[in-house]
Amino acid sequence: MQTAVNKRDSIVSSALVLFAERGYDATTIPMIATSAGVGAGTIYRYFENKEVLGNKIFQEYLNIFTETLENGFPYDESIRNQFHHIFISMIHFTTEHSQALYFIKTHSSAHFLNEESHSSFQGLLNILKSFFDSGKAKKEIKELPSAALIAIIYGAFLELQRLVRMGELEPEAKLLADVEESIWDAVRLHV
Repeated sequence: MQTAVNKRDSIVSSALVLFAERGYDATTIPMIATSAGVGAGTIYRYFENKEVLGNKIFQEYLNIFTETLENGFPYDESIRNQFHHIFISMIHFTTEHSQALYFIKTHSSAHFLNEESHSSFQGLLNILKSFFDSGKAKKEIKELPSAALIAIIYGAFLELQRLVRMGELEPEAKLLADVEESIWDAVRLHV
């Protein structure tokens, strides 16, 4: 018999895949239960309802994403090295949690998200904002609003991962290095 932790993990894992592939609204608790190999009632032992489950998953993976970006951040190094850290950290998170990135992407402004989820997402964006603000202050990043700069890096990265996920691109080292350089070129100040 599955332990409680394994059941919870199975529920979270199954819900994440279904939310990412089908969307939150098209996924039902019975679908999650079937995928997780548990009864629907078991899900309600761990999560009050689907909304609570969706928020828990969103927050858990955003926290992992944020920690991945923060871990070993080279604050004392050049803006370019900091950008490299951000890009590589995003690749690492996606390699480990591809379904989570897609879920975050497609649900970052979803109707079911609570204040804590919005705050978690803002925490992720604040890391990028701080990086861009620092780069602009050092005259190494273009003088665009930080939200626009975030859209450039985050949007390009999400599209890259969508293409990888669909099998249209292979995430080979050379391709990733070239994409990193292209995104850096899009946000850096050309002098």
